[in-house]
Amino acid sequence: MSDDAAPGTHTFDTVGSELLYSGAIVALRRDRVVMPDGHVANREVVEHHGAVAVLALDDDGRVVLIRQYRHPVATRLLELPAGLLDIDGEDPLTAAKRELAEETGLAADEWSVLVDVALSPGFTDEALRVFLATGLRDTDRPAPEHEEADLELVRLTVEEAVRAALAGEIVNATAVAGVFALAAARASGAPLRPADAPWPGQPTAFLRRKAAERSGQD
Repeated sequence: MSDDAAPGTHTFDTVGSELLYSGAIVALRRDRVVMPDGHVANREVVEHHGAVAVLALDDDGRVVLIRQYRHPVATRLLELPAGLLDIDGEDPLTAAKRELAEETGLAADEWSVLVDVALSPGFTDEALRVFLATGLRDTDRPAPEHEEADLELVRLTVEEAVRAALAGEIVNATAVAGVFALAAARASGAPLRPADAPWPGQPTAFLRRKAAERSGQD
């Protein structure tokens, strides 16, 4: 960085990029990025689909959670209904409504954006949007497959969910973010964004890569 450059003004230009791996749900690339001191450093980046999650709140003020097996950690976790944005051009709200129906058999009349989260920006572009859904009602639920065939529905009040997170009983990052965002919004009276609010942090690199791979195979 030059002596007269103000902190926070450097442009981290990418001067090279190499694909190391491309799989079904992630890709790994190595970028060469110009640092403030002029050196070029390697940065490994995991590309991932964007995702949506739903904090569904029933008429009794309870959060609808699912308990789902997660193979990488070899245990069942309490989570919010969620899913990947792996359909090109699909609206996040449309995806959220689909995931809520598929995982809980519920639909909702009222939707808003609760919080957006960059899950681990030190190495991945993975990000998700958590919606708040209220006015719940039953709807058709497709036949579950794979891990979803083992889902258990759990309902906790917001206060119980907060205590469960603080006690280490809810550790899924999406669920923790959603539960605490709702508790904070209630405590502060902060307004929530509309369900169609812009999402500038929505990742698209992996979706574009897979589309290019499919096009190359045609």
